[in-house]
Amino acid sequence: MVTGGSSGLGRALLGSAPDGAFRVDISRSGPPDGVDDHVRADLAEPASWPAVGAAVAARVAERRWKRITVVHAAGTLDPIGFAGEVDGAAYTRNVLVNSAAGQVIGHHVLAAVSGVGARRELVLLSSGAARSAYPGWSSYGAAKAAIDQWVRVVGAEQATRGGVRVLSVAPGVVATPMQEAIRQSDPTDFPQVDRFEQLHEQGALADPLDAARRLWALLDDDAVAGGTVVDLREH
Repeated sequence: MVTGGSSGLGRALLGSAPDGAFRVDISRSGPPDGVDDHVRADLAEPASWPAVGAAVAARVAERRWKRITVVHAAGTLDPIGFAGEVDGAAYTRNVLVNSAAGQVIGHHVLAAVSGVGARRELVLLSSGAARSAYPGWSSYGAAKAAIDQWVRVVGAEQATRGGVRVLSVAPGVVATPMQEAIRQSDPTDFPQVDRFEQLHEQGALADPLDAARRLWALLDDDAVAGGTVVDLREH
């Protein structure tokens, strides 16, 4: 099950899921071709978060699964710009989608898979912005840092009881619609836009399907413990 599975890396994760997987997209648009099920949800609306948890629980209860993997890939950079200068409602939506949604949906997912006799994984996508200061991305960077810390704490909790492997994975710079939006930014709002334009010109952006396959391979590596924050480019 992938949030934000209608576009970008989320879509690539569904498209490259292991053979025989039952694939579910959770997004406000979509679903992409080839998925088995779709849950419509606007993750900027807090009322949708328990509904997503209920949808996960319902699908978990449908049969005896060997493995259950939920990836929270949904995210937004809008609005790009300095705190105190951008639209307040858009800034709030950014915080809700990138930070609060992942934590609350993660909470509901853990409850939904509690006690299920299957291999269980919860993955939240992070970013290098969690560790580097990019003027113009204050809410996005802070949200990803919060997600990383949530994973560290919840991973330790699940090691104590629960048994769900919880990971935060930064996929690197991937050729997605989000990257296109970054390159269209006004330098006044995002002073480091030149860096991302250069990465694009140098062909340094990862292909989404390649990044997705590497993430699935990461999940097959039992040496990667729950509570770990992983940079996919270093694994």
